Amino acid sequence: MNFKLNSKIIITLFAVFLFGVNGFAQVGLNKLAQSTMNFQLVSLSPRASGMGDAYYAVGTGAESIFYNPAGLTESDKTFNIVIEYTQWIADINYLAGAASWNLGNYGTVGVSLLSVNYGTINGTSLDPNTGSALGYIDNGTLNNVNAYSFGLSYAKAISNQFSIGGNIRIAGQNLGSNNFYNSTSGGYNGSINNNATALVFDAGVKYYTGYKSFRFGMAIRNFSSDIKREAIYEQLPLTFTLGTAIDLMDFINPNHSSKDALTLAVDFLHPNNYSERFNIGMEYKLFGMLALRAGYQTNQDIQSWSAGVGFNSSVAGKDVDVNYSFSKIDIFNNVNRLSVGFAF
Repeated sequence: MNFKLNSKIIITLFAVFLFGVNGFAQVGLNKLAQSTMNFQLVSLSPRASGMGDAYYAVGTGAESIFYNPAGLTESDKTFNIVIEYTQWIADINYLAGAASWNLGNYGTVGVSLLSVNYGTINGTSLDPNTGSALGYIDNGTLNNVNAYSFGLSYAKAISNQFSIGGNIRIAGQNLGSNNFYNSTSGGYNGSINNNATALVFDAGVKYYTGYKSFRFGMAIRNFSSDIKREAIYEQLPLTFTLGTAIDLMDFINPNHSSKDALTLAVDFLHPNNYSERFNIGMEYKLFGMLALRAGYQTNQDIQSWSAGVGFNSSVAGKDVDVNYSFSKIDIFNNVNRLSVGFAF
């Protein structure tokens, strides 16, 4: 791919990104916190979270499905599998898994699964007895309150520098049912089911500029039609992200081993349910076995800094990767994430 064609690709991608951000800013003006199925915004990877979620130009292999699916192509192994667990706030737990299969010149295919356990939730209803001390009736524990997502992915390296990928997913959220009290009749008139599903699309690109290890990645996530609950149409949390990354060891020691790296990454985010954010993170890899990470997220309500560690080894000819991250959370308990990955 020649320089002129590379330049055209870069200009086109930036134009698409900027047009999308500007257009969406006009459509979604002041629509803060007005989206649904926001469980899809929670970071699942300890490696990504340890770097402050500055990961869209960094992620590779199966776990990139949850960020920039173009990173699927960057695995030197045929198969890649990752299992991730997140101990989220308010007794909510995330369990995710992804697998990819590198088909060589035919591209890379992947599958992903996410399950969200909301913990124990009690249902309530209005108490028609105005003299009640509580004002509501405890209806006991709600069953089948959860969220999920499962999908298929495909990515293709167009050249040694440029790759593109996408996901098609089914996302759902089960929030139980509720009864409506009719003040005129003095009773409850049936129930409403609050479950919803949506067909969701993600798309991303990654480009290595040719200047040392500098690259950038762009992704659009959670693109879907609105869903309807009762009489209200709700948007999914659509997010535009532009990320950049570079290995600082290219400047410190140009002849460094490929197993040593000091990666600096910065992501700029434009969500439809909040004002713009940017994330910054670093990862230091030593001997290809140990990784130390730290990061910071701006313009967040309860999140700020994070840190993590990773270990990589080879067992019976298979690469085994174990990662952990800690995220500082205000008000709620802090968040821990753990993952195990295999490549062979």
